[in-house]
Amino acid sequence: MAEMMWQTERNEMCAERHELSVERLNQIMIEEGITKPYVAYFQEMAAFLLELEAVRIKIADGSWDNLELQEMKELNTLLYSDVLPVKYEKSYANPAFAVQELGETFGQLLSMLYAELRSGIAYAFENRKDYLTILNELLIEVYTCFEEEVPEFKTVKEIIYWYASDYCDVFLADRIEEQLIPELSIATEWIMEADLDDERYLYRFGEYITENEIGTARHLANLSDEVLQKMADVYTEGYRIGFINTGKDLSKKAVVDLRYCLGFERVVKIAIENFRKMGLEPAIYRAASSVITRKEQFKIGYYGAIANPQYDYDHRSDQALFMDKRYVERKLDILKNTYEKNKDQAALMGGPAVMEIFGEKPFSPDSKQENLTYDEAQRELTLLYTSKSGQLTNQYIKGEERSFTIVAYPIPEIGEQYKEIFDEVIKINTLDANLYEKVQQTMIDALDQGEAVRILGKGENKTDLTVQLYKLNNPEKETIFENCVADVNIPVGEVFTSPVLEGTNGTLHVSKVFLEGLQYCNLEIQFKDGMIESYTCSNFENEEENKKYIFDNILHNHQTLPIGEFAIGTNTTAYAVAKKYDIADKYTILIAEKTGPHFAVGDTCYSWAEDVKVYNPDGKEIIARDNSISILRKEDPSKAYFQCHTDITIPYDELGSIVVVAKDGTETEIIRDGRFVLPGTEILNEPLN
Repeated sequence: MAEMMWQTERNEMCAERHELSVERLNQIMIEEGITKPYVAYFQEMAAFLLELEAVRIKIADGSWDNLELQEMKELNTLLYSDVLPVKYEKSYANPAFAVQELGETFGQLLSMLYAELRSGIAYAFENRKDYLTILNELLIEVYTCFEEEVPEFKTVKEIIYWYASDYCDVFLADRIEEQLIPELSIATEWIMEADLDDERYLYRFGEYITENEIGTARHLANLSDEVLQKMADVYTEGYRIGFINTGKDLSKKAVVDLRYCLGFERVVKIAIENFRKMGLEPAIYRAASSVITRKEQFKIGYYGAIANPQYDYDHRSDQALFMDKRYVERKLDILKNTYEKNKDQAALMGGPAVMEIFGEKPFSPDSKQENLTYDEAQRELTLLYTSKSGQLTNQYIKGEERSFTIVAYPIPEIGEQYKEIFDEVIKINTLDANLYEKVQQTMIDALDQGEAVRILGKGENKTDLTVQLYKLNNPEKETIFENCVADVNIPVGEVFTSPVLEGTNGTLHVSKVFLEGLQYCNLEIQFKDGMIESYTCSNFENEEENKKYIFDNILHNHQTLPIGEFAIGTNTTAYAVAKKYDIADKYTILIAEKTGPHFAVGDTCYSWAEDVKVYNPDGKEIIARDNSISILRKEDPSKAYFQCHTDITIPYDELGSIVVVAKDGTETEIIRDGRFVLPGTEILNEPLN
């Protein structure tokens, strides 16, 4: 496969620097002139970077393509072996081990450096000699500090700081352009030109490959062309219909932000062809690996297997080593300048089309005191960056003009009945939208009569929550709830609204839930006037750790968040499948949110596009698009948006009742004991029987 011309030019420009850096790494491998215990660390790091150089050469000269499948597998395992659970406890990538072996002064820093050097795996497979040179020089510069005597911590910390600051205009600027400009998407070329019958293609990406990716690719290879086309059509049509249903002009757009997980290339290839028929070229970029560009432990882009979620979690806050006001301001300047430089291209971006996976073993992390963490000032800076970067993105990729779609499929790790579950999920993703539209409209008609909705748990579920509803001024033309069928959020099956915050009070509780890759046990949140007042869970023995876990990963460092969405999931088919195969705790939230009532904390579903009129299929305008927080956008967007939206679902079997309460006190039951009882909705119970 041909190398991108721009990358060839960059490689030529840094050729001499690169050669010198590789030469110095080879010298480090045989030198022992620095103080123990640091010599072992630096030699291991040098060996790792030299291994990456060997891979890069194989890619550059084409010899990679001649390797046997087993050779590729062995090399793939080698590159990720140090962070795999079996070796992680005694790896410098583990902050706890690094502190134990290298001391409290430098343990955290050198572990963070280790994680940053590992970002070079991606660069080797993309033949990015320029990026690898930067990493090589970073290690050499730090190593040099230790040659004479153990340096001061401040000296080494400043090296890391200036690395992040100086190269921010390279890594961050490139990252933004990769998301906007299809011509920079080397992955698109890999996908379209790959021989998908040859499993070796999976290893070309440089991501960690397991039986999940291999098993997925094999399963798709055994599906008929008709089924593959159906899967791709659901995905791309959801995207197209999303524009239609929100009254946005797709013809103004020329680029789609395509995100997926390795193994699904047969579907993605068809999807690319579908998008091209719509006039859209895909921007397909790798999930960020550098501390400069990644967002905590989250994967945005394409990626393979997560070698060790604990490793990702341990390094989610590595920016804490160097983050200050000057650095954040520099990142924002680069972000603005890059968008401004590419403003015409940015205007062509239609939004993300995401294909998620589920089925991994639920992960509940260990909390380690050795991990880098943000102090209070840094937490404020992360919030500032999140807010300002969100505003910049919306300025150049306007919320009122873009849309999205998300669909999800299981991976082999879900269990022995993977094939059967996969078939069931295809059915779930293609349920009769017309049937659901009618049933959900019946529900909306009842909900529109209410002043509030009360949700009660049953058994050990402690939920007792009253959600205040918007007041309709013209019921003939207005509605409170959106009738959500299979467009942007696939599969079909929910009605949702933005609650009135004032008067929304009570307790939300769920025994077990899986959110953004993390498991929560006995998650409990208290709301007062629509804002989070307190919270806890039972993941850890220490209550302080439980609260911090929620603060970091649900509140995303905010002191509080509003309830941005209340919804009633209606996809009882998905719920029944979860029960049949015992996979409820493995569902992605995309499907899980359709299997009971759910509540989102953070922004509303209409964030950045509240002024765009949205209509249900019956022609009524959905007027509940704002709340008393989001309306602050008219004065100061930084006070209106939180750049997060986390859905929390109560499963039907933990649900006592959902009751609509009218102004005069009249009550109308929607659900009782986990069953739909509102006349006209009983058909939803059939999969539950």
